[in-house]
Amino acid sequence: MTIPEAAKLVIQAGAIGTGGDVFVLDMGEPVKIVDLATRMIHLSGLEIKDEDRPNGDIEIEFTGLRPGEKLYEELLIGSNVSGTQHPGILRAEEHHLSWEETKNLLDDLDVACHAYQCDRVKQLLVEAPTDYKASMLISDSVWRQKQNTGKLRVVN
Repeated sequence: MTIPEAAKLVIQAGAIGTGGDVFVLDMGEPVKIVDLATRMIHLSGLEIKDEDRPNGDIEIEFTGLRPGEKLYEELLIGSNVSGTQHPGILRAEEHHLSWEETKNLLDDLDVACHAYQCDRVKQLLVEAPTDYKASMLISDSVWRQKQNTGKLRVVN
């Protein structure tokens, strides 16, 4: 999808909205980053440098995922979407917390964070009615230090 096409969808979604709506825009088929990089190199009048072409201009390096990076982006936490009058615009039907529920959750998270209770933070997030699902082990260095030594060393 081009930038002008995306901008038109955003403007049309704004016209459809009634306040507080969350929209998911159909941006077309996914594009592989390597294909995009290859196209950009060729459009710049340059050549890819690889084993077959050692005299090329630009080498594409595959570095792998770094901690916290994803192979794909989830647009919604849940999967509850409904259509709108525009085929490229979907309305997300996500559960949300009231201000009082949000404040209580934030207060509980604040207490757990300041006490370095990573397991409690994870538990609060999993139990919150937001469809959050923990997908990784805790990798916080402070939490690991406490698990390994039984002590917590905080430097101010």
